[in-house]
Amino acid sequence: MDELLLRSLTPSVLTVLVRRGADFAAAEDAVQDALVEALRVWTDDMPRDPKGWLITVAWRRFLDATRADAARRRRENRVEEEPSPEPVPAVDDTLQLYFLCAHPSLTPASAVALTLRAVGGLTTRQIAEAYLVPEATMAQRISRAKRTVSGVRFDRPGDVATVLRVLYLVFNEGYSGDIDLAAEAVRLTRQLAARVDHPEAAGLLALILLHQARRAARTAPDGSLVPLAEQDRGRWDTALIAEGVGILQAALARDRLGEFQAQAAIAALHADAPTAEETDWVQIVEWYDELAALTDNPVVLLNRAVAVGEADGPRAGLAALAGLDAALPRHTAAAAYLHERAGDLTTAARLYAEAAHKASNLAERDHLTRQAARLNAG
Repeated sequence: MDELLLRSLTPSVLTVLVRRGADFAAAEDAVQDALVEALRVWTDDMPRDPKGWLITVAWRRFLDATRADAARRRRENRVEEEPSPEPVPAVDDTLQLYFLCAHPSLTPASAVALTLRAVGGLTTRQIAEAYLVPEATMAQRISRAKRTVSGVRFDRPGDVATVLRVLYLVFNEGYSGDIDLAAEAVRLTRQLAARVDHPEAAGLLALILLHQARRAARTAPDGSLVPLAEQDRGRWDTALIAEGVGILQAALARDRLGEFQAQAAIAALHADAPTAEETDWVQIVEWYDELAALTDNPVVLLNRAVAVGEADGPRAGLAALAGLDAALPRHTAAAAYLHERAGDLTTAARLYAEAAHKASNLAERDHLTRQAARLNAG
């Protein structure tokens, strides 16, 4: 039984139900019931038309739920008799479903959860495990999000930029449990880029492909983080790098630069360097300047300061860092690295230890602690 096929069919099945008159929350519940039924009965014999089967079962579930709710009696009278699964409408509203799940009235966390459930086809349990929260907590979050968007019509234009930001958040969550959110973000972004003619959709796809290409080299066998400069570049996925670079070049050729394209260009320069010493830091700084002009994100300036330290020397990097808010995430870690590069090992060790206390996850905390211990031991 192909679970990936089931998840890929989820958005189109959901949009068919919404087109037939079901509100989003009720339709999404019905589709989830149909997916559970498919997992139960498709183990040995998959139907010839999986999408039509899912639509039929989901529509039955919706009708059953409607009939069971006396408060919806008037709407039940407007529902047509159960249709045959053939023919399935040719229109694909998956793109509108993306827009709906990234509705501006939702918080980023709720938008991500709803996207993973409605577009990605993941169960509440899978999403909860990926985010390391109780299933009941995630169920409440998704339920609130569904209620928020239930009254939104599918005929309104959506904001591609918001959808892209939600997918970027999904990718940055990485993975845990039995669902790989980074791989899921790649799948969904491929799906979106194929449906929308937008250079930033291509830019995001290129960016996450280039980051995903380095994934195998990011951790040691014991699970510890491996900094970019120390990674075994032989473990990078050259096919993903080539694909990402090709997509990026096509997007840049359209001369409609956006922040995801600029970030992808920086990632491509890292991927292009045979060794860390051969990295074109001067050009990376130039791309950070382009990125800073496109966004007011102070983290961009933080990363630029580190790049300046590589291109023009650690003292120049520290000077660039000095004008930034010390409360920025990873500011202390960046300062520690630049002080070490400048030869001030005592200050660097102290800052590494401080940065470890501020780290947002265990792997990063362990890495920074080891850096402090290494300098103190020396």
